[in-house]
Amino acid sequence: MVKRNHKYQSGEGAQYLTRKAAMRKLQLSMQDFRRLCILKGIYPREPKHRVIAQRGSTDIKILYHKKDITFLLHEPIVWTLRDRKIFNRRIAHARAKANHLLKNVRMANYPEIKLDHIIKERFPTFIDAIKELDDCMTLLFLFSTFPAMKVVTRDITTLARRLTIEFMHYVIAAKALRKVFVSIKGYYFQADIKGELITWIVPHYYPYQPQRKEYVDFKIMKSFADFFTVMAGFVNYRLYNSINLVYPPQFSVSIDSEESRSNEETFVSERIAALNMDLLRSDRQGAEEEDEEIDLKLLDNDKDSEQVRKMHEEALSLNKLKNLFKGLKFFINREVPREPLVFMIRCFGGKVSWDKHLFAGSTFDETDETITHQIVDRPSLNNQYISRDYVQPQWVFDSVNQRKLLPTNSYFIGAVLPPHLSPFNRDDAVYVPPEEAAMQTGGEFEKPERGADGISDDEDEDIGMQEARKQVQLDYALVKAFREEKAEAFNSGESKEVDGEEDDDGDQEPVEKDEQQKRTEKKQKMAVVSGQVYRENPKEQKQLTKQEEALRAKMVKSRHKKLYRNLLDKQKKATKEANLLREKRQQIDKQKRQEQTQKRKAQRKEILS
Repeated sequence: MVKRNHKYQSGEGAQYLTRKAAMRKLQLSMQDFRRLCILKGIYPREPKHRVIAQRGSTDIKILYHKKDITFLLHEPIVWTLRDRKIFNRRIAHARAKANHLLKNVRMANYPEIKLDHIIKERFPTFIDAIKELDDCMTLLFLFSTFPAMKVVTRDITTLARRLTIEFMHYVIAAKALRKVFVSIKGYYFQADIKGELITWIVPHYYPYQPQRKEYVDFKIMKSFADFFTVMAGFVNYRLYNSINLVYPPQFSVSIDSEESRSNEETFVSERIAALNMDLLRSDRQGAEEEDEEIDLKLLDNDKDSEQVRKMHEEALSLNKLKNLFKGLKFFINREVPREPLVFMIRCFGGKVSWDKHLFAGSTFDETDETITHQIVDRPSLNNQYISRDYVQPQWVFDSVNQRKLLPTNSYFIGAVLPPHLSPFNRDDAVYVPPEEAAMQTGGEFEKPERGADGISDDEDEDIGMQEARKQVQLDYALVKAFREEKAEAFNSGESKEVDGEEDDDGDQEPVEKDEQQKRTEKKQKMAVVSGQVYRENPKEQKQLTKQEEALRAKMVKSRHKKLYRNLLDKQKKATKEANLLREKRQQIDKQKRQEQTQKRKAQRKEILS
């Protein structure tokens, strides 16, 4: 008897399961299924042929790989979730019977979900866990700002607050911070931890506003928070032991007092006060710093290779960055956001304080004469000290990104600040702001005054200089070639004159005349003629590039055409965004120039009147 192959029993039709089928197979509700997938790191898959994977259905369904669902069947958490379902029914039954004693007993025996084995399973090595710290710390910093809610309980927010403070203390102790940036979303920080660059966001502190369930599902976020809190605990423990810090750290200020639970300002004050203190450490840290110095000396001995030279420059720049604020004392005014500034200043060896009458954790007063910088964010200040610099908060951010102490004259009180550029731009970015381009070249950015034709005087000068430079190079090449020919002819003439002395005088004269005639002909040929600049037609160049792209597209293999189209679309999108940014920048510059001209006209009218 021949075995028949039924439809969708093999191939893609048998490799995928819908979400409903997966829930039926696991015998879990939607909420428990989502939570299990988040904890185990299993996500929906996109098949190559959706209709075949959905067994002929044309609707768009959420599909999971069959192997992933089979993998979930062996997870012990599945049995814990099923036990929780049973306990929920028993607790509801005891509540309906008004048996509070039985209800309390069953709630005390409520099964807990342990995630230790999942952490070891998903992150076999410590570096794997560090690579996932981006999302982990971003979510924990967000949860640390939440008040106690029905879904997000006080225990989760308290644990998130403690884990984030511990992580920031490690970055301070290891001097691992590298880049900072302020945006409308919050404060971006990037740290180098065990050779991996970790970037996270600290949100601005605003009063919490309730969100609708359609916009934010806190149950899903809570599942991520449960996983990341356990993961961050393991990571912090290993990080503290790597630099010989005592874990868990003991803070002199209470992080979760009764007053901070009801007052957000008190919570922020306690959190910042906990940052402005040193943790216990052993004497081995000094040996580690000596090892770093020895490595730099070894790099000094071998500077021949280009790669070693770049490594040496990067090591020196990094060493300078780690001690950027060493020996400096900062005082922060009350209107300035303190947490990011305290974190940055302490990461680079500086000391910081604030008004002790307003916030806890102050280390020195405003009247201290050893203060070098005072950070102010207001247009004017009544009492000022001559011995210190008064700067705006952006000076700290820009100094860190430039890896040097910038001049404070552009950041004085009330001064118009320079643009705050993002340090996270890619090297292959299509659009580079003119300020950043000037900063990369080491010069200062000056806004060009454009004429009626839309071309600035600087651009006109550049075009003229390029044409003149090309003409000079052409003339120099011609003169050099003429001199070489002249030297060769002169050397050959001497040899012929020596040979001519042996012959008769009658034979020597016609030889000299022929040589003179040849020299004059060569001079005429090698005469310097002014060259003409060849101007390319942009339309022809555009047409040639289109033809080259069409030929290149024809050469692509059929199985790679989709990838080639995606690359072209990505390139077009990048160029479009760059053009939009350039147009936006031109409009802003034009508007500023108009405002400046209007101000000048108004000033002239006032002077004349």
